[in-house]
Amino acid sequence: MELRKNCCFSVLSPDFTITCIIIAFTIITLRVLYVISQSGKPLHRRAAEQPLSALIVLGSGGHTAEMLNVLSALGKNRFTPRVYIAAATDNMSLLKARTLETSIAERTGVREISARFMQIYRSREVGQSYLTSVWTTLLATAHALWLMIRIRPQVILCNGPGTCVPLCVIAFLFKVVGIRWSSIFYVESIARVKRLSLSGLLLYHLRIADQFYVQWPKLQRKYP
Repeated sequence: MELRKNCCFSVLSPDFTITCIIIAFTIITLRVLYVISQSGKPLHRRAAEQPLSALIVLGSGGHTAEMLNVLSALGKNRFTPRVYIAAATDNMSLLKARTLETSIAERTGVREISARFMQIYRSREVGQSYLTSVWTTLLATAHALWLMIRIRPQVILCNGPGTCVPLCVIAFLFKVVGIRWSSIFYVESIARVKRLSLSGLLLYHLRIADQFYVQWPKLQRKYP
């Protein structure tokens, strides 16, 4: 009798496993669709009146200058505390961000800077082989996950550097699993006149960004 029960269980177990997989896949799919449908919607009135913690992703070259220009137009008390992140090999961007925060502190009469400055590993350096970039990409993803667990921002501001992609993807996954709801605002670089950057293409087509901005009419017509 006991042997017969074991045989029945062994026969039913594959079907039970498949059923569980289908149910789990359905739940995850519905949750992803729900997150996408809710992305871009305004915050609740109570949340909108409170300061929002912000993660600001900086990039080498003109990316940092453009992002700091965006920040200069935003209410500093609206997005606080602020955390700046740049690539591990990009010290100049964090220096510029620190200079901006120092000037803000001097204007407001604050003695100490409340902003934080962090660095993240690059997925791939310029000229690096694709073979070795597999390892560095995994390392950068793990580092991005660790940073996002520490920061858990309510708002993410980025404008094209490749370092923003793993951070935004992890923020989207946090929404799906219910860890943290971070609103992602992506502003494409003004240098992109006809085509989006690779970062922009990924965030646009994967529907990861809550708000996606371009700065040229041709791009706006192409990516409404």
